[in-house]
Amino acid sequence: MRVSAVAAGVTAESGSQMSDPIRVGVVGAGGRMGRTVCSTVAADPDLVLVAAVDPDQGGEVVDSIEVATDLRALADAGAQVVVDFTDADAARVTLPWLAMHEIHAVVGTTGFDDDDMASFAALFGDGPAHCVIAANFAISAVLMMRFAEMAAPYFETAEIIEYHHDAKVDAPSGTALATAEAMAAASADWAPDQTSLERLSGARGGVVDGGIRVHAVRMRGMLAHQEVILGSIGQALTIRQDSFDRSSFMPGVVLACKRVSEHPGLTVGLGALLGL
Repeated sequence: MRVSAVAAGVTAESGSQMSDPIRVGVVGAGGRMGRTVCSTVAADPDLVLVAAVDPDQGGEVVDSIEVATDLRALADAGAQVVVDFTDADAARVTLPWLAMHEIHAVVGTTGFDDDDMASFAALFGDGPAHCVIAANFAISAVLMMRFAEMAAPYFETAEIIEYHHDAKVDAPSGTALATAEAMAAASADWAPDQTSLERLSGARGGVVDGGIRVHAVRMRGMLAHQEVILGSIGQALTIRQDSFDRSSFMPGVVLACKRVSEHPGLTVGLGALLGL
């Protein structure tokens, strides 16, 4: 199967590329994920890092680019795609700015609510700028979520356990929530929880609509991991995904940078970009 990338600077013809690489900016460039994105973009022959922005790291140099504090640096550098790994509050400012300046957005920030997503859909709905928001850019995680969604109708109970490093401030993770929501949409027929005495508050985890329970572990030595456990009479299925290093997210980020221009409006998750 041949996958062709159609983005600014890349044609749909097999083996045919325009000479100019896609011009990429990174917001949140001073953070751990942002620095990894900058290095990955700089190393890819089809991409070029033209701007790095971080309000808290201005003046530092990341992959030969001086970090700016103002979003205007993205437009001044002629960025065609901007990758955002910040926090929800910062992204609520950045995404409207990108839409207004007709720059594609690739967003790994989580913590958005339904109103945020509706706003982003309106911002990018009819304009020339497109937006991809993904809870997880690891392709193995995207497949894990899809497999869990496919399995959901065949089981009566399901729980999700996600494991992250102890510096992660939100719980549960965006990936766990997205997985549970996709499973709940695939099947509404979940057996009720028979627990009548919870000796420690929260011991049974949080519950998403549909009855799927989610448990969050925060532990040193972890990065990002998730198990989906599905059970029915006499059988169980465990689907596990592990990201051992931030490099695991980079193939998905690169893919989104190259293909965001193919997907008008707002795209949630990498599934559409992978044909899932």
